Amino acid sequence: MKMKTIVLTGSDLRVNDIYAITQESSISVEIAKSSLEWVKKSKEFLEQEFGKKIIYGVNTGFGPMASHIIGRNEIIELQENLIHGHAMGMGEPLPTSYVLAAMVVRLNTLAKGYSGASPELLKQLQIFINKRIIPVVPEHGAVGTSGDLVQLAHIALALIGEGEVLYKGKRERTLKVLRALRIKPYKLKPKEGLSLINGTSMMAGIASLLCVEARRLVSLSIETGAFSLETVGAFDDSIAEKLHKLRPHRGQGVVAQSLRTLLESSHLLRHRDKFQKKFLVTNTTHKIPESVQEVYSLRCIPQVVGPVLDTLAKTWKDIEIEINSVTDNPVIDLKRKMLIHGGNFHGDYVAVAIDQLKISLVKLAMLSERRINFFMNHSVNNFFPPFMNLKKPGLTMGLQGLQFVATSTTAQNQTLAFPHHIHSIPTNADNQDIVSMGTDATLFAARVIENTYVVLAIELITLAQATDFLGERGEYSSSSRLLFREMRKLFPAIVDDRDVSKKLEKVLQYVKQSKVLDIAWL
Repeated sequence: MKMKTIVLTGSDLRVNDIYAITQESSISVEIAKSSLEWVKKSKEFLEQEFGKKIIYGVNTGFGPMASHIIGRNEIIELQENLIHGHAMGMGEPLPTSYVLAAMVVRLNTLAKGYSGASPELLKQLQIFINKRIIPVVPEHGAVGTSGDLVQLAHIALALIGEGEVLYKGKRERTLKVLRALRIKPYKLKPKEGLSLINGTSMMAGIASLLCVEARRLVSLSIETGAFSLETVGAFDDSIAEKLHKLRPHRGQGVVAQSLRTLLESSHLLRHRDKFQKKFLVTNTTHKIPESVQEVYSLRCIPQVVGPVLDTLAKTWKDIEIEINSVTDNPVIDLKRKMLIHGGNFHGDYVAVAIDQLKISLVKLAMLSERRINFFMNHSVNNFFPPFMNLKKPGLTMGLQGLQFVATSTTAQNQTLAFPHHIHSIPTNADNQDIVSMGTDATLFAARVIENTYVVLAIELITLAQATDFLGERGEYSSSSRLLFREMRKLFPAIVDDRDVSKKLEKVLQYVKQSKVLDIAWL
């Protein structure tokens, strides 16, 4: 297996790098030599200062106990107590990909050399990442200010040989794994406990992964949108270049262009000029047997998906700034020989960005659910059989049950859409009197993403069933024909009612691994 190394400098880590590391065990990380040199100098400066100055979190207590000055002989115990006192999360373990992403972000942040961590601590974290020793981190605990204290404390706990880790698929005591690999537990130095847990690395790491998943959802939504337009024989002017140049939002234009590209090889779209020749305006009011324009979920795809794309682009940019930022406190300005106390650990940038992305993805699921309803509801489409029933409506169910799933899943998304970052509850004896809830915001967004995959999978199944009813596969675009073939490999058409639970899971896995369209969206 070909190995790849991503060099961390603290300044140029990308969202795609984090995603790749969590997906490919062959990818390792390495700290740039120049970064290690700066880290060492920063640590040496800190060690000179804390013997003669009061420095928060080094020789003081934390939060509302910052006025307690810690004796020189107790500053190491202080850091250990900080980890033990915060590694109190509860609930199910977070996915290993989320924890690994957080570890990469934390290492990149420390590599900037502003946190007062030693090169040895960075190397310990690097070893854990490269050997994929993943700390067990419970779900509940973060308020997102001073960053992700509880979750990051569980990562720090593993670095010092305590707690539990997942290694090669097995949950083990950390010390047992370290002994087997001949890795010594790390001994914390002044400020290093604080440097490990004070910051937004958990929420930023998870958000990085969600950005990549959201990109896949947008891509898939455009593809199912194109498939839908063909299946109903939509007019092509709704995606015309001139129309979208008249309203030049970037996302809208990109989505319209992507639809035009996908549909270049289609023979199913209607042309307005041919329609006009078929029907004449007369002196009397009368009804014609064709629609003049489609419902909004078909006609307004660029106008609905475009804002989602624009939101994703902004969120992606904000997250890439975050993962290359210094987010702990205090920070060491080595050039000016001073320490700066502040609040870069506050997670609102991540929380707000991920909430906005989550809300936009809810609209994506709603768009897909409305198209599913269009195809299922004979009273609306006036053409397709009820619930895409290919046998005997009334006797057999067709896809009726799947519509219930799409409806309930979309409704759940709508409830999850409420922005979590405004749920600030003061805590920490009111020291943390306004918080971000950033990590929980990312976990709610992850649920929305999972649900949206479900709805899009159901739309694909519906479109495949509609294609079987039409029997016009040769006239579809190459993109839609490919989607149809893949669906039929995984999920044969439903004629007689049958148990399809296992095949539904295969379709869901397919959409989660679908190829992303090459669209210029950033």
